[in-house]
Amino acid sequence: MKKWYEYIPHPVIMLFGMVVMATLLTHLIPAGTYQRTEVDGRMLVVAGSFGYITGKGLSIFHLFFAFPKGFKTAVDVVFIILSSGIMFGFLQASGAIENAVGTLVKKLGDKNKNTIVVLMTLLFGMLGVFMGYENNIALIPIAALLSLAIGGDLVLAAGIAVGGVTIGFGLSPFNAYTIGTAHKIANLPMFSGATLRSVQCVVALVALAWYNVRYYKKLQLNPEKAIGFGLDQEGLSLSKSVSEYHLSTKDILILLLFVGMIAGMLIGVFKYNWYLSEISGLFCFMSVVIAAISRLDTDTIGEITLKSVAVVAPGAFMVGFASTIKVILEDGQINDTIAHHLSQILVGLPTYLTAIGMVITQSIMNFAIPSGSGQALATLPVLLPVGEVLGLTRQTVVSAFQMGDGLTNLINPALGGLIAMIGMCRVPFDKWVRFILPLLGLLIILGFIFICIAVAIDFGPK
Repeated sequence: MKKWYEYIPHPVIMLFGMVVMATLLTHLIPAGTYQRTEVDGRMLVVAGSFGYITGKGLSIFHLFFAFPKGFKTAVDVVFIILSSGIMFGFLQASGAIENAVGTLVKKLGDKNKNTIVVLMTLLFGMLGVFMGYENNIALIPIAALLSLAIGGDLVLAAGIAVGGVTIGFGLSPFNAYTIGTAHKIANLPMFSGATLRSVQCVVALVALAWYNVRYYKKLQLNPEKAIGFGLDQEGLSLSKSVSEYHLSTKDILILLLFVGMIAGMLIGVFKYNWYLSEISGLFCFMSVVIAAISRLDTDTIGEITLKSVAVVAPGAFMVGFASTIKVILEDGQINDTIAHHLSQILVGLPTYLTAIGMVITQSIMNFAIPSGSGQALATLPVLLPVGEVLGLTRQTVVSAFQMGDGLTNLINPALGGLIAMIGMCRVPFDKWVRFILPLLGLLIILGFIFICIAVAIDFGPK
């Protein structure tokens, strides 16, 4: 008899099924829309303005015509995946990353391997908190090298890097895309309420670190029964004994430039409002610099570039594929109808259940609108008045939105960045879900506790 995780289809099949389902829903759910007004260059929903409109279900031809439109809307994310993959390909070819990982493991020794897992989990979590989501794609393979170097596997690498970045970004008290947008919509001080959110974020990352160490210990006892057993590790394992590693002058120069690039990216993001296009350009520039320092000939440069693109192309493809779902729902004009009816379900519930219900409804909407800022613009203008009527503060509603959006990102096949990141760790989606689902259950329970705390303390200004 098959186990539950053996029924999880391949992400391509899963996403295609979601696209087909979205198309069918345009025949089952009546078209509707909210009025919108422009605020700071963004179209914001007008609360209480929902109305049904004349519409018709999309045809099977429209389903397939939506694919190129989906890829067009996701082009910035697709290119940052390609550019980050190319940059890591040159980093890998230079030997600097492998030598740095090997030297780190040699210095810390066998007795500190659990500490390495904890520290790297928290480090990737902080990268998610402060640097964003897709911005960290280029760093994901480093966790694979490190995990294999300490006797872990690629699933552990994904737990460290993908889990850390996703949870850190999803629960970040300084997330400009979710909290920043939400606070603008709710007319709250930017990044206010950071204390409670910071506590939740730290608790969630500590839980992930514990979970990763727990998996690592089980893996050490019986590697053949580990979830990541048998995954392709070619090119990601250390090529020699740990005792042989040291950093050359060239390695140190490349690593310093890499750290400088990260610092430059942070300055660009926070001071000059850089986004994916500028960061992609920075990755391309770094690739050229590394190739020059490594003194690679033109044939080798071409081979590394195309080989690196081949490695990350499946993840980049999935990003565009996933964007088709949003296109279908928008073309069928049922996004607003879904948001409207989900909000109506909350009316009449007790206060604490209303807050928990908001987390659940936002989790559902996250599979239809995986963009945090897009989801905020579509749903918060609807939920904020509902919360006000039911006695919830605006800050509590914002937290419910963030939890619903952030936590389910761990298993959302419509979130192209997630599929790209676990793909860079060479972990199939079914194995990832099998690994992360128990932790997600724990984080959701913790989320319910924190949202109830927010209700109890009358969190933030109304």
